Amino acid sequence: MTVFFNVLTAIGGLALFMFGMNTLSAGLEKTSGGLMEKILARVSGNIFTSVLFGAIVTAAVQSSTATTVIVIGLVNAGLLKLRGAVGIIMGANIGTTVTAQILRLAQLDGSDNFFVNLITPTNLSAILAIAGIILIMFSKKNKYKTVGEILIGVAILFTGINTMRSSIGPMLSGSDAVKRVFEVLQNPLLGILVGIVVTICTQSSAAAVGILQVISSESGGAVLFASAFPIIMGTNIGTCATPLLSSLKSSKNAKRAALLHFYFNLLGTIMFLAVIYIVQFTIGWPFWEKEFTMDNIANFHTIFNVVVTMVFIPFAGALEKLACLTVRDKPGEEDDDTFSKEDLLDERFLVTPNVAIAQTKEAVVQMGIYARKNFKTVRGLFEKYDLKEIEKIQEREDLIDRLEDRVGQYLIKLNDCALNEDESRMVTTLFHLISEYERIGDYTVNISETATVLYEEEIGFSEQAQKELGVVCDAITEIIGLAIEATKSLDMEVLTEIEPLEEVVDRLVEELKAVHIDRSKKGLCNIEVGIHFLDILTNVERISDHCSNIAIYLISNKKQYETLKKHEYLDDLHHSGNKEYENKINEYASRFSLKAI
Repeated sequence: MTVFFNVLTAIGGLALFMFGMNTLSAGLEKTSGGLMEKILARVSGNIFTSVLFGAIVTAAVQSSTATTVIVIGLVNAGLLKLRGAVGIIMGANIGTTVTAQILRLAQLDGSDNFFVNLITPTNLSAILAIAGIILIMFSKKNKYKTVGEILIGVAILFTGINTMRSSIGPMLSGSDAVKRVFEVLQNPLLGILVGIVVTICTQSSAAAVGILQVISSESGGAVLFASAFPIIMGTNIGTCATPLLSSLKSSKNAKRAALLHFYFNLLGTIMFLAVIYIVQFTIGWPFWEKEFTMDNIANFHTIFNVVVTMVFIPFAGALEKLACLTVRDKPGEEDDDTFSKEDLLDERFLVTPNVAIAQTKEAVVQMGIYARKNFKTVRGLFEKYDLKEIEKIQEREDLIDRLEDRVGQYLIKLNDCALNEDESRMVTTLFHLISEYERIGDYTVNISETATVLYEEEIGFSEQAQKELGVVCDAITEIIGLAIEATKSLDMEVLTEIEPLEEVVDRLVEELKAVHIDRSKKGLCNIEVGIHFLDILTNVERISDHCSNIAIYLISNKKQYETLKKHEYLDDLHHSGNKEYENKINEYASRFSLKAI
């Protein structure tokens, strides 16, 4: 009966330990605001800096698996070259050893020194838990609540370790069965297999090594170097399982990145095994049959990964070639470097919502870029109609529609993730933006259809009408560009420039309608041509309105403007605009003036 409850408590302790790691990782990821992923994508040009930052990022998120999966996602999205992934993956193996070094603090329990006692896992977890819960319950700012989550994560992690130790100790202390098991595990193949299996089950090499540390500290010397080191090396191979599975439905380069991780760990394990056993069978290791303590395990785990990384740094290119030989390009197949913007929306990023949101925003910006390219192409059709350009317009419109569907589905999945207040607000904003950019694309296609009708009926606008349309089209090109820039940067200075330009476009459209009516009265304009002219003006005005909507949604995304109501905001600007607003209107009115033509 006692054994049953001890086992149950040990499993519960393991669950707490893993939950603590997950909470800590999630909190650090929120704090970074996606910065870690951006750094990984930028520092990959140099093998040494990529190893360094791979280690730092992994030490922060407490999981080499998480880092590797993020790297595969970046490679799949085309944001990271395969060569740059090599160093980051190597560094990830070093960073994951930090957990074992932290867990060795458990040995400080029982010290007579007050300050040493203060940093023992038992007391430190209590202090961190108290601080964490105070921040979570009483802080109003999200960033302080996130710090509280990090502290709670560390506290739970240490509590889990203490729970495992207290329950495993009575079962293992002086047990001959445990000693016999570890004698069997001196067979390197069995030791490596156990390390792989435990790592796959826990989804974490750090957790697997942590379990070994707890067993070592409570088994009364049953864990020897000869049996422990193969298990540690097996954990490095086991940690490759999740990235390999994660890459199955990805691009060729993403599969190669996962294989890089696997080959690096596999070859490093084989190399280390060969060296250790050659020395043992020739000279002999003095510590071969000695107890392997928590300190020894932590140190060996670190030394193993650092040495293997240093050895393989000069062979980074060879590892890349080996991965490319495994996943080969088919003859005539396009290079993997050409990727769709839909690839930015990799579901691996959903585990880090701020990164997923950043990638989604990139895809939304791309919708705007396609729409702007289409508009710039359309305006040239009235001077020189070209069927090839019409085909390109339709291709880009299809891409906009596909992106709208893909981004919408991705945002629904993202909305189901654990989002903080700012992230949730941005997801809502992006839902609005995809609709706005899609409508801009639709109205642009409407204008292209008008150009086609004019071409087929062999009629066209006068030179004066062409110039007038040119002025308003210049303004529309600029306002779409401002909307795109505002979506990228969320810069208030850019956002506040959109509404004045929209007001100028409205005035231009009204003025052009008046000019057109005047021409029609004088009989200078064909009625059928005039209808098409007015139709273009209607579509142009609606494009401008959607750019205004984009600005308002982005402004209301900012916390201080979250209660902003569109119609009240516009009425206030149009009827009692401030000096800056009026100055901007005057500036745009002078730039986009019919008097200049």
